[in-house]
Amino acid sequence: MHLHCYVWTGMGEDLRNEAERRMPPPPADPAPFLSSPLPPMRTCDWLLKPTRRIDATHTGTDGALDWLAARYRSAQPSFLHPDAEARIGLDFRLDLARDFLGGGVDVQWGFWLTGGRFLTCGVVCCSPNRHADHRCPAR
Repeated sequence: MHLHCYVWTGMGEDLRNEAERRMPPPPADPAPFLSSPLPPMRTCDWLLKPTRRIDATHTGTDGALDWLAARYRSAQPSFLHPDAEARIGLDFRLDLARDFLGGGVDVQWGFWLTGGRFLTCGVVCCSPNRHADHRCPAR
């Protein structure tokens, strides 16, 4: 198993566009979902997005955890509710992510930022993924 890391920052109101965030069942056209920059509704569906959307790939959880920590720290000055986030904190988030990824469960973090923006960081288990039978986008 390896791990693909994905990140999206945009206007939070754009997340309401569920039509672009949900992979439609066949025979519907998947193009709006595949071409949309928005994060998918299901974390595992990041694997259906184009390869260029992969921000990083790691063969172990330590690298993915470092990636998550770096995204968190870079966004921290822009958190909309820094006091509320401080009650959860990075260490607690990383401990949970370590447990989840070690068990083959995808991790998705989301943060409201100033100016109505939203940040989402996802680490997706690949080959295999326990939630979907998607092929590896990098192969």
